[in-house]
Amino acid sequence: MSLSHGRPMVSIPGPSVIPDRVLSAMHRPMPNIYEGELIDVSFSVQDDLKKIARTEQPVFISVSNGHGAWEMAISNTLSRGDKVLVLESGTFAVGWGEMAAVSGVKAEVLPGADPEAVSVEGLEERLKADIGHEISAIMVVQVDTATSVRNDIPAIRAAMDAANHPALLMVDCIASLGCEPYEHDEWGVDITVAATQKGLMVPPGLGFVFASEKALHAHASADLRTGYFDWEPRANPGQHYQIYCGTPPIQHLWAMREALDMLFEEGIDNVWKRHEILASAVRAAVEAWSCPNGLSFNIADPRSRSNSVTTVLTGDVDASELRRVAETEAGLTLGIGLDEFVSRAFRIGHMGHLNPPMVLGTIGTIEAVLTKMKAPVGGSGSAAAAAVISSAL
Repeated sequence: MSLSHGRPMVSIPGPSVIPDRVLSAMHRPMPNIYEGELIDVSFSVQDDLKKIARTEQPVFISVSNGHGAWEMAISNTLSRGDKVLVLESGTFAVGWGEMAAVSGVKAEVLPGADPEAVSVEGLEERLKADIGHEISAIMVVQVDTATSVRNDIPAIRAAMDAANHPALLMVDCIASLGCEPYEHDEWGVDITVAATQKGLMVPPGLGFVFASEKALHAHASADLRTGYFDWEPRANPGQHYQIYCGTPPIQHLWAMREALDMLFEEGIDNVWKRHEILASAVRAAVEAWSCPNGLSFNIADPRSRSNSVTTVLTGDVDASELRRVAETEAGLTLGIGLDEFVSRAFRIGHMGHLNPPMVLGTIGTIEAVLTKMKAPVGGSGSAAAAAVISSAL
């Protein structure tokens, strides 16, 4: 017998839960793609995405996942032989650098100290040593979904300024846009990369690149530009469909319009606050469970724990078995551990369309599985999470 019958709960760090309103918005027949409502929706989506990233600069849309947006950022700003400095804090900035290397860009990794955020002191020291300004761009994630670390983007910008270095600042916000406070213009970011499937509550399929004036200037001399990803026709389209280098992603545009409406109805500052409260509830649960040989945080410094995902180390507890029982017996899907964490951690995604019943249901189910497995726990995560939420009601 299994208790998993009923609506399953997916608590992975993306794709996140899609609101019913967004799903319904996609359920429409094909429209005229050359004039009419779709054109207005398309331009309104572009305008409103900039409000989420807090920028007046243009946004370019790729019909792809976040990796496609990575490539769009690389190909439009860099040239063969350029060097990028990749700030390691987990899996994804390194992966972005590896993609750049495939294109003929030299990728240098500034090693991180796992499990910690990027060292801004180490970055400043490395940039001051780059007397000839060989480094063309800095690549970093705001939140790494493998480690669940959150990096301090304003501090990274400050380190670049202290070193008086002209490199582009490229930030991957795929796991954080719509979940964490973010200020593209105010923080001096040159490239912001994002995608639909996490905090923006839309199925995977669209990638976004927000570009500063400095990034647009770099585009003029970039020799990695390709026909599909090139910003030029997208920025100056003779026809609407050229924004997407072909047929528009119609259903995703309807979905994105509805998701943006939901975010603005709530208010983006309130969205950030909701994520902070619900993430705090998850962290309180992990803190309560933590004990020798049992569960613990991957990120030691509370200031560097993200509001969109938490990576939980399992000690002597079998992470794969915990996830298996949760999914097959209780209908709860947890995130797998990635790379070095594959057999010794699980991840709780707390991003996007999320409320207290969903978080408390996730925490309570994990606690039930831990009890079934006779796993060591320090205390009740459910009680700790409920206390955090009750204080915010």
